[in-house]
Amino acid sequence: MRQFDLTPLYRSTVGFDRIGSLLDTLNSFEGDAPAYPPYNIERVSENDYRISMAVAGFSEGDLDIEVKEHTLSISGEKHVEQENSTYLHRGIAGRSFERRFQLADHVVVKGASLENGLLHVDLARELPEAMKPRTIEITAKAGEAQTDETKVIDTHAA
Repeated sequence: MRQFDLTPLYRSTVGFDRIGSLLDTLNSFEGDAPAYPPYNIERVSENDYRISMAVAGFSEGDLDIEVKEHTLSISGEKHVEQENSTYLHRGIAGRSFERRFQLADHVVVKGASLENGLLHVDLARELPEAMKPRTIEITAKAGEAQTDETKVIDTHAA
């Protein structure tokens, strides 16, 4: 496991103390992450994202999507039904899986859909109004308000 020294970051920032635990969590996800099922993460627009996951053979009832503490978990468990078929080759995987994705602050899950064997999970970054940039108007103090008369310079006094 790689160790990162984030001390210089902590000296000049406020509120980024979650980064250390996030890096440790991501390292553990990468080491344990299976290759099944395959997925894509795409940026749809500036604040919208989509995770598309290949879940051939799974129905809506077999899939579970949960968000908890900045972690999106997608799991699938195929309910085994009694089959009378004898397979000569079974290449379509139907095994259970669980994928986890770390979500940044203010990223919310907007919805999910299943079409043509692909599970699409739509995400959006929604900044609270307090975090959006705003312009602050500069005003003079009440006792030091300048009037047009104080701005006039007497050029004849010299």
